Amino acid sequence: MYEHEFVRVDLTMFGGKPKESYHDIIKEYEKDGWELVQIFAPGTAAYGSAAYFEIILKRRVE
Repeated sequence: MYEHEFVRVDLTMFGGKPKESYHDIIKEYEKDGWELVQIFAPGTAAYGSAAYFEIILKRRVE
């Protein structure tokens, strides 16, 4: 069985760049045994572009 963690990363309004380093976020979670599953960007802003994305991680429950 696995537990999951969802980390929201907001994007800048102009340019759509991440406000935080997703590379650093993933590396920090990996230190605690989390594994990257997917990065998901729902279309929720103007013209269907993403306003944020979610980093989806999992790790085995012991």
